[in-house]
Amino acid sequence: MKKSFITLLLCLCCSFVIKAQTNSPHVERPRLVIGIVVDQMRWDYLYRFYPRFGEGGFRRLMNEGFSCDNTHLNYIPTVTAIGHSSIYTGSVPSIHGIAGNNFYKNDTLVYCTDDPTVTGVGSNSPAGKMSPRNLLVTTIGDELKLATNFRSRVIGVALKDRASILPAGHTPDAAYWFDDETGRFITSTYYRESLPQWLNDFNQRDLARQYLLQDWDTLYPIETYTASTADSTAYELPLADTPILPVPTSHLFEQKGYSVIRTTPYGNSLTLELAKAVLKGEQLGQGSETDMLTVSLSSTDYVGHQFGTYAIETEDTYLRLDRDLADFFRTLDETIGKNNYLLFLTADHAAAHNFRLMQDCGIPAGGWYAGTVKDSLNAVLDKQFGSGHPLVKDILNYQVFFDHAYICQANIDLRAAKACAIDFLKSYPQFAYVADMEDLSNATLPADVRERAINGYNRLRSGDIQLIMQPGWYNIDRPDKTGGTDHGVWNPYDAHIPLFFMGWHIESGNTFHPVHMTDIAATVCALLRIQMPNGCIGTPVETVVE
Repeated sequence: MKKSFITLLLCLCCSFVIKAQTNSPHVERPRLVIGIVVDQMRWDYLYRFYPRFGEGGFRRLMNEGFSCDNTHLNYIPTVTAIGHSSIYTGSVPSIHGIAGNNFYKNDTLVYCTDDPTVTGVGSNSPAGKMSPRNLLVTTIGDELKLATNFRSRVIGVALKDRASILPAGHTPDAAYWFDDETGRFITSTYYRESLPQWLNDFNQRDLARQYLLQDWDTLYPIETYTASTADSTAYELPLADTPILPVPTSHLFEQKGYSVIRTTPYGNSLTLELAKAVLKGEQLGQGSETDMLTVSLSSTDYVGHQFGTYAIETEDTYLRLDRDLADFFRTLDETIGKNNYLLFLTADHAAAHNFRLMQDCGIPAGGWYAGTVKDSLNAVLDKQFGSGHPLVKDILNYQVFFDHAYICQANIDLRAAKACAIDFLKSYPQFAYVADMEDLSNATLPADVRERAINGYNRLRSGDIQLIMQPGWYNIDRPDKTGGTDHGVWNPYDAHIPLFFMGWHIESGNTFHPVHMTDIAATVCALLRIQMPNGCIGTPVETVVE
């Protein structure tokens, strides 16, 4: 009798334990994760434009969120495709494989998200033939999918295809980007065979046309834009025949079509309107599992390239973006709940000041044209090796690419060719250092710069020689170009970016401890209690996760 009682008691205990395990609550997570990347945003814009920000946008991030004020990119080159990949993978080009916006793959120049095996959905233009297949590692969204047995939903949106596709990763429910030919947001057959009805309805509104027909004038009286230089063409590239504001976007739309919206603040407004439509159409954050939305605001990059960092157009773009972000945050509060979503905002890279502006201020700076350097370099190599064929096929991403196939065929010693090229390139004053990329660990570079170059070197997709610029110098895409600006180097003006976390389980505050871009993914995954992406080299920011 006693033995039977003990057996019964053990059975009841086992049943209770099994039931308790079955009914255990989910891991505590927010209802929605939102990643926002402001393309080409310098960290110091936060404080340069702070007096004119409202309370609900950037100031809300600074007051309610946690700011990592010493966040830097830890690789070169500092360009869009790599930035978006590194933010969401916690990895670097050496590992994740996105070695530039364009790079060489199997000795062929490719665009980072080109994929000839897919077709566009929503448009028949070549803009739809895109996928994330060149990305070699997982993203936050991929790991979230894996952690929830693919019940979570992940969607990426941006004007730029690469800024939508690469953050969303390999397993998202969709990625949507803007098609200049049609003015519609599209996707590819990598994700789905047709657009959802809510997106068809959104596209039918033709918001891009409505924005452009308004023309672009300053949000406030132009004389109040005291954080910028006078409105002129000295340091800018005029977008229209008239070099000053207002910009006649309605007229430009008639001439050039929908692509004009990219180089206006309206591109950011359009993207955030799409983000709100995604929230409603896909009911993100309304299910039993955590969902994720990645948003990239691309127009800040187009405007920056066109007008530079000290233009009224750039200042106005950020003041308008501040309003748009405030509206988007209100939408999140109303639909998801103020403490139910985790949001981070950062940038994929920053930007240099226009070199002419710097020169006029007495600061060393300059622009150099890679095409001229390549031609001179090939002439020297031809004289040395007598090949009669260009040994250097490209200078791209601040790297020199040799024609390996021809060099092998002609039985030319590649090491000798590289040594000759390095000696010649050192004669250019704009190059602070010139290094063999296969021997970067032994290069006479400052330790921090050496580490960034090593992190940026992918042996299958990067070049043969690394060019490190003198401070203030950047590549220009034509010899006579003096307006606008660019980015791509290791210096703080290109690599120091804002980073905020706000919302679910985030205490307000800030830190000036060093943070790397690759720490973002590790931090988000730590907060979500999921595995970090499989190529992640970052570590969680302790002051955020604690």
